[in-house]
Amino acid sequence: MPALPVGRVVMPAGAEAGTLPLSGVRVADFTRVLTGPFCTMLLGDLGADVIKVEPPQGDDTRAWGPPFQTNGEARESSYFLSVNRNKRSVVLDLKSQAGRAAAAQLLAQTDILVENFRPGTLERLGFGWPELHARHPRLIYASVSGFGQDGPYRDRAGYDVIAQGMGGLMSYNGEEGRPPLRVGVAVADVFSGALLTQVILAALYQRERTGLGQRLDVNLLESVIALGSSQVSRYLAVEEVPGPIGNEHRSIVPYGTLACADGFINIAAGNDSLWRRLCQGLELHDLGRDDRLATNEGRVAHRAYLEGQLLAALARLTRAEVMARLEQAGVPCGPVNNLAEVFADPHVQARGVAVEVDHVSLGRTTVTAPPWDVGGTKPPVRRAPPTLGQHTAEVMNELGLDG
Repeated sequence: MPALPVGRVVMPAGAEAGTLPLSGVRVADFTRVLTGPFCTMLLGDLGADVIKVEPPQGDDTRAWGPPFQTNGEARESSYFLSVNRNKRSVVLDLKSQAGRAAAAQLLAQTDILVENFRPGTLERLGFGWPELHARHPRLIYASVSGFGQDGPYRDRAGYDVIAQGMGGLMSYNGEEGRPPLRVGVAVADVFSGALLTQVILAALYQRERTGLGQRLDVNLLESVIALGSSQVSRYLAVEEVPGPIGNEHRSIVPYGTLACADGFINIAAGNDSLWRRLCQGLELHDLGRDDRLATNEGRVAHRAYLEGQLLAALARLTRAEVMARLEQAGVPCGPVNNLAEVFADPHVQARGVAVEVDHVSLGRTTVTAPPWDVGGTKPPVRRAPPTLGQHTAEVMNELGLDG
């Protein structure tokens, strides 16, 4: 496989967070798999010192593969590498008295606890919200679970595919007449992790005003329902149960995926002006003069006819030709890329989306960079995803304990 083009130079592993927004904030990360680790990775990207607390066997995803990245005897799961940059790993056995004592010492010097155990697990270990809030009133206690900290489904295990199904997402995703379809990435997990990050940042802001931490609770089921946005609103407004519609939009035409002679392109003509520009750019003058299609409401009503005409026109043009014409006309459009095309895209390369970092066992490895700019530049990948227990002795020494 050819080497991926990588972007901006990154700081060496372990470099200081410096002036990043969360510099000086410590996160005790008691999460595993995806939702929680995605949240804590974002906090680490913003400069927080994220201590990933793992059981002796490690985060489940360390064993999820293939694929694995390898270097001689060393191997790391690509899944684990995807959501654990900018963290330090500590092994603690919370089933042992010594492990719980070390965890208590860590939490005494922590700003944010993030956990995604089944509800009640940390309480049984002596780390419930009431106890910790009484001892450490500034501590922010953030939980993410499948179904929340109360309700009839409280004790159920939460997984992305289950949340996508129970939250309705699979019922309106996919193609008409086909079985329900899960979104190809774990959107319930990732969106829940992003929401948890958001409320943690809000809690940090409120703590500056009140001096007190808060109990935060995000769950996959309600996150998926919220993700439904206009689909959910459509049901609540008129009790219409939406079904799958493929890559089309229920309320805008043309808006979706169309085939060209050599591939697929997405077009988003979100208003009547853009529709007229599209007709001019593609020289579809008869469609542009058709009064039935002059308004978006009319185009929605005549969706099948319009899309048939567009497909016939695009079948004679390459993807590059369509892109050039529509960009010239000012119509939003973009190719449907595979990942090789994504990382070969000059804009993606210019933005430094893929970066190299030194990994303790893999050597130089490529990871994605934080997906935002702070102060005009991307935050650095200060630390490669850690090996299991890589920083146990280091962190224990900082806490005044034996490593």
